[in-house]
Amino acid sequence: MAVHTIRAGAAYGTEVRPGDARYEALRRGFNQRFIATPDYVTVARSTDEVVGAVTKYLADRRSDGGPARRLTVRSGGHCYEDFVCGDDVAVILDLGQMDAVYLDEERGAYCVEAGATNWHLATRLYAPFGVAVPGGSCYSVGTGGHVTGGGYGLLSRQHGLTVDHLYAVEVVVVRDGQHAEAVVARRDSPEPELRDLWWAHTGGGGGTFGVVTRFWFKGLPEPPSLVLLHAVAWPWDRLKDHPERLKSLVRNYGLFFEHENTTRLPAPLRVDYSDMFTLLKLNHLSNGKIGLITQLDATRPDSAQRLTAFLDWITQDLGVEPTPLDRRMGEHAPMGGLHVPTRLPWLTATQTLNGSGDNQCGKYKSAYMTRGFTEPQLDAIFHHLRRPDYTNPQALLQVDSYGAAANLPGSADTAVHQRSSVLKLQYQTYWSWQEDVNQDGVADQLDAAADPEIAGRHLRWIREFYRDVYADTGGVPVLAGTGEEGRPEPVTDGCYINYPDTDLDDPEWNTSGQPAHRLYHGSNYERLRKTKSYWDPRDVFRHAQSIPPATG
Repeated sequence: MAVHTIRAGAAYGTEVRPGDARYEALRRGFNQRFIATPDYVTVARSTDEVVGAVTKYLADRRSDGGPARRLTVRSGGHCYEDFVCGDDVAVILDLGQMDAVYLDEERGAYCVEAGATNWHLATRLYAPFGVAVPGGSCYSVGTGGHVTGGGYGLLSRQHGLTVDHLYAVEVVVVRDGQHAEAVVARRDSPEPELRDLWWAHTGGGGGTFGVVTRFWFKGLPEPPSLVLLHAVAWPWDRLKDHPERLKSLVRNYGLFFEHENTTRLPAPLRVDYSDMFTLLKLNHLSNGKIGLITQLDATRPDSAQRLTAFLDWITQDLGVEPTPLDRRMGEHAPMGGLHVPTRLPWLTATQTLNGSGDNQCGKYKSAYMTRGFTEPQLDAIFHHLRRPDYTNPQALLQVDSYGAAANLPGSADTAVHQRSSVLKLQYQTYWSWQEDVNQDGVADQLDAAADPEIAGRHLRWIREFYRDVYADTGGVPVLAGTGEEGRPEPVTDGCYINYPDTDLDDPEWNTSGQPAHRLYHGSNYERLRKTKSYWDPRDVFRHAQSIPPATG
């Protein structure tokens, strides 16, 4: 194979073009559904190189006279749709080498480059400084995308969202459509346009306003020195013929977080649970089990008692004994040794939970919930998790606890509109190519192109599942406060931009009258459009669900 000679360290970064041995790896990300064919991938090592790479892209676009193929940006590569690796991409700008994490003494803040991953954040902030960003548990997710979408993780109920600690952001922007420049926007910038740019990066989503190169955080919390980690599972063979058993678990789980800190819970549960984060894994029947992962602050002397009280309450009508969580559930590996609550250092527990799963294709959907599940939703969940026409052990609905400190800011304080939810849902299905459809002796993306049904059956299942759970609101989790007269108030509050789903723009799957941008951004959408119009009026940075410039 021919290898092109590259000028490493050029003003615009290192370009990797077709024919280079690295091209195959660098033209794709985490989700193997989407593999781009860009003219080249630029690997940048500094903000100056990012400015140079964007400037070069703009010059090439002006000179070629053809349709404007996109420039996209990758930090960790975890975009769930084709926003980075689409068919219309001319250049992928890879920031993976920009992964420094350090104390910026001049600004009095912790600086994180956009290519740093969640694991970089955990290790490089905690070991030298004893602090942590309340971010996600998947180790390889990049900061550039995670933060700009809002970011949350196992510390968020105790310490808020990732963006609640964001002080400043460095962005390479193109204000005139022709020239790239780097600007630093702070929470306290004197210029309102810069404050808007900072605000837009506290939940407006990536790939819209420019290329983020650095973040600065202030007021980062100290995580607990020790946490209590617990993982259990319940066998499907004790649930599949007894719908009320599974429904009771999911119902009580939702009601716990809906009624948290109220007298509607029994006295033993009327204590502070803000340090507890849970992930309920409602796997398809073919997995064999459903699971629950729980983390609490173990420096509190009552952590074990509170865990027991919580488990006793949500399983009071289940009638099934727990077993070890001894199989993969979505992005989490087996945790068979944690069926007995285990006290671990916070960083050790974080490493235990770190996971990205195998190299697979995937489809994802999301929902915020302001209250527990309705009975029709429980019926739909049970039906689709045990559908006999679909078999996939890696298909599930994950229900995360939410609320507490995540709900302290107002809906307009950051670009994250959803500040009153108690649960956050992620619908997931994973698959691999598996079949040699084109008879070339191997399984790869060419087989998926030859046989759309490799992906088709998985897409149908998750789309129909989602549509039926929200059948009463047009097939999607509409925003709270938008119910029709004479109908019950919705228990949902839209979707999470970091779990993007282009089906939200498809009238076949969304008949609610609320488009994707409203489901993601609620009342913050117009301010985001205004910010886009100032900083990227010619829509240089765009994808299928990016913020468009305001018109008129």
